[in-house]
Order: sequence, then C-alpha cells, then structure tokens
Amino acid sequence: MRVRSRRGLGALTVAVALAATAAAPVAAQQQTVPEAVPVPEAVTTAQEMVVTANPLATRAGEQVLRNGGTAADAAVAAQTVLGLVEPQSSGLGGGAFVVWHDGASGEITTYDGREKAPLAATEDRFAGLSFTDAWQSGLSAGVPGTPALMEEIHTRHGALPWQRLFAPGLRLALGGYEMTDRTAALVDSYLANNDSCSDRLFFRDPVAFEYYTNGSETDCAAKPGGTRMRNPDYADTLKTLRDEGAEGFYTGQLAEAVVEAVQGDPHLPGDMTLEDLADYEVAERSPVCSDYRGHEVCGMGPPSSGALAVGQMLGILEHFDLGDDPLDPDAVHLFAQAGRLAFADRNLYVGDADFVTVPAEGMLDPDYLAERAGLITDEDMGTAEPGIPPGEFDPTAPQTESNESGTSHVSVVDRYGNALSMTTTVESGFGNGVMVDGGGFLLNNELTDFSFAAADAEGTPIANRVQPGKRPRSSMSPTIVRDAEGSLELVTGSPGGSRIIGYTAQSIVNVIDFGLDPQQAINVPHVQNNNGSTALEPPIPGVTLDYDVAALRAALEARGHPVTVTEQASGLSVIQVTSEGLVGGADYRRDGSIGGR
Repeated sequence: MRVRSRRGLGALTVAVALAATAAAPVAAQQQTVPEAVPVPEAVTTAQEMVVTANPLATRAGEQVLRNGGTAADAAVAAQTVLGLVEPQSSGLGGGAFVVWHDGASGEITTYDGREKAPLAATEDRFAGLSFTDAWQSGLSAGVPGTPALMEEIHTRHGALPWQRLFAPGLRLALGGYEMTDRTAALVDSYLANNDSCSDRLFFRDPVAFEYYTNGSETDCAAKPGGTRMRNPDYADTLKTLRDEGAEGFYTGQLAEAVVEAVQGDPHLPGDMTLEDLADYEVAERSPVCSDYRGHEVCGMGPPSSGALAVGQMLGILEHFDLGDDPLDPDAVHLFAQAGRLAFADRNLYVGDADFVTVPAEGMLDPDYLAERAGLITDEDMGTAEPGIPPGEFDPTAPQTESNESGTSHVSVVDRYGNALSMTTTVESGFGNGVMVDGGGFLLNNELTDFSFAAADAEGTPIANRVQPGKRPRSSMSPTIVRDAEGSLELVTGSPGGSRIIGYTAQSIVNVIDFGLDPQQAINVPHVQNNNGSTALEPPIPGVTLDYDVAALRAALEARGHPVTVTEQASGLSVIQVTSEGLVGGADYRRDGSIGGR
C-alpha cells in the first residue's frame, strides 16, 4: 500500500480562523502558534480494499481478498473477528444491514439482517421501565440476524468455500488476541455504575463478568488493555457455523443456549423461544436511492431510517451552495438545518415497512424536498415540524425518545468490481450484557430501539412501536454512491447510534462538495443536529483537523443555534474509486484500519 498525499485542506478553516483573529490584539496574533499534530492520510491500493474498525478484522478481510475472495467473503471473515475483538459493538448475537453493488451486473441489492421481536412481544413490553432496566434485561434481546445474513451474502455473492472464512476468527479465539484499551475502558465505565462488585446490574451475567473482568467479587475492574484473551467457547460457535451453516445457530444446542440466556436473565427474563430462532429469515429489500448533484446515493430502506434521512439531508442541501469549507459557519448552519428537517420526518414516519406504510418515495420526492429546503433561512429554525410528503402513509405520532447507541461498519471493494457496505451491531455497548453460556458471544439489546410508548396521549399509534415479529427502526446507513453512468464511486457508513445519519451524510458531502479524499473527509470534525441542539466535535490532536471550535460556536449562536461541544464516537469506513485506484480512509476516533493491495 502507498500513502496518498493530502490535498485540499488549506481552505478548511480559513473562515473560522479569520473570524477568530480579526478582532484579536496585534500582540496576540503575533504569538507563536504551536505546530499542529499531523492527521492521518489516505491510503491507495490498486485492486482491492477493506476498511473496518479493528486491525485484526481488517487483516482477516484482507487475507480473504488476497486469496481470491469477494467482498462478501471478506465481510464474513471480518465479522467473525469483530465479534471477538470488538464485542462491545457487533457480533453473532446481533444484526446487520448490507448494501451490495454487483461488479458484473451493476445491480444494487440490500439485505436486512435486523433483529426481530419475539412472537410473544406486546406493545407494552417496556411500559414502566427505565431505559437502563430495559437495556440490561432479557426483554431487550431480539432474535439475532447476523449469522443468517453472513450465510445469505456468501450464498449469493461469495466465491471461496464457506468453511475457509472462519479460519482467521478461529485462530484468534483459540490462540488469543490482545484486549484493546478501548474495550477495557468501556468495561470499566459500565462497572462503575454498579452499587458494588456483588450487587451488579452491568455485567450481572457471571459468564460475561468472568471473561471481561478480573473475575473477583472484591475486584470489580476490567482486565487491562493488552490482556491476552482467549475464547474457546466462541471458537466452538464458529466451528458450528463452519460445519453446519446458519442452521447450526438457529436450531439445536446453540439455539437452546441462546433461549436459556434470554429466558434466564438474572435481572428481567425475556420471552424468546426456539420457534422464534428457527423462523428467522433475512429479508432482501429494494434499495432506497436518491440523486445528489448528479450522483446516485443508495442505501437501506425501512426498517432502517438511514437511506431516507441521508437522502433527505442531501436533497435539501442540493438547493444551496455550500462553499469550499465544511467548517464555514454558513455550511455548518445549512447542514444542521437539513438534519433538523430530516429527523422531524424520520421520527414520525419510519418503522418496519412490513408493519407500517412508510412514504419512502414521497419523502425523497424532489418537489417535496425543495419545499422543505425553502423553510431554511439565515437563522436557526428551532425544532422542525414534520412535513406531509406525497403518497400514502399510516396516521402515526412522533417518537420522542431515541435510544440507539453502539455499532461497527465494514466497507469492502474487491478485484471483481463488487462493493459491500455493511453496518453491524449489538446495539448498546456489549449488547444486553449477557454472554451465551458455551457460545462465547453476547446478546443484543436491539429491542430498546423500539418506542417505549405505543401511542401518544391522544391514542395515535407510533410507527416504531413494539409488535410481535417486527424489526425495530434503525439509523444504520450503509451507503454506496455511483456516478450518473452507474459506475462505483464511494462506499461509506459508520457506527454511532442516531448520529450515524449525520456522520454518513457528512462523509458524502465532504467528498462530493468539498473535493476531499476519504481520510480528509473523516478527519473533518463532526457537525450534528438531530432536531435538537447543534453538536460540534472538539478537535482531537492527531485524529481530526484542528479548528477554532469556540469561534464556530459563537457564529452559530449568533444565528440562534443552541450549541453543544461534545465528543462524537463515529467509526467511518470509506473507500473511493478513482483513476489512481482505491482510496481509503479509516476512523481513528476508534481503532480504524485499512487493508488491501
């Protein structure tokens, strides 16, 4: 691999820097400015590339690509490793969405491996519960979709034998890997919320407690980063999948262990059954595509709100000239207003399309988005109201709370011209906190993505309410961008809960509007507005571009924005197809890594 030189960064902070220095005393302006810490640079490869949130997962995907595997093969191998080495974010006990671009046919296909509510679930599932009580319980665990999704994309798009894809994960599970500092710190942060070592809600499960901590009732501390971890139970699960396929997960002893873990939760038991597991199927759905300045942006439809909200933001922004600096107050203001409008519609209309009528086409209708763009002025609009898009939809009430959290993302382009964008999750950190005994993997808490209320005060139902067999709404936004001729241009996506939408949209805008390469696009500090406050990310030395966050905050507050400055846990994985080859960027806010050749 060779490092691609940076370009186009010079204009990024000009407006904010000038605003900060124009009124400063001359003596202050002449003070010595500390030398900036260099930020990461993009990587270019000739044939194939994989970008994930962990170097070991990237290495697994890279090995598969080198051996002639497709992007689907690489994603399966990467996922088996991510579930082991980054268990707080994704795993076999969770779910995922995949957007696939076929290099031969040019067709885009999307696969819904989202977790499902058990058939026994009712609308009042979380009535009277706090989010924490619901999260740390068997009630929050949805029927996992990741194993079935892995098998589906391999069957449809794989080239290497299924059995070979498990070798990297097996080697690490049996031979060991080092726990990352990030994982250790997150374990400690959750343990700190317990009343005592013996009176635990977080890591209440003795199997998970022994695996991730020092395992003593008097020593409630995570194993330190760098600890050599082995997980023979996880290796047994991988062997079952390798030898029996996904059926070995959804039936038999492993399925029984999953049900026992859910129904035997030491806090609040759940109601998942063997029938729920045996009936799980991946849903192939039509991609949701929209146009942005002559580029086709395609993603996952409902139950994901990702492609709709990203598409709405871009369709609104298309009516404005964003200038040449993503951190200019004008550009940030416009991006924030687009976020407000998109989230107002998202929170009202989007749920599982198998259960509610979502006006997807109308939400992306150009005339409708032009109307929404017309609501933007030079001042912050405050809380945006949802619009009325053309088309049919069910009468619903807005969902007021949003409980989404963790996740991971994988982007792959292979030598055959195929591309895969996969966002994968167990929801909050370490899912619901219970490790399947003998399985070596954690369960998800995905059902807390449902609205805790089934209806509003007037009795109008909420689209994303709990229903049996339903998939909860998600913000996961795996995205593929193509040019007007259908040629692959960009593969992107991110973890980050409801902020995934903003992270993904910002990565696209940074590349298309501001001409940045993928790493530069990731290095730009994030801007978010999910129809609340405008959140600015402080600069992170050596990770993000430096800028004057105080000056930008003041400029936005002068326009009426409520502004917060807060760390934002993105994990973007971005690949751009150029005449020079594949150009990749990884997010070093996490443990991002790029591989390929």
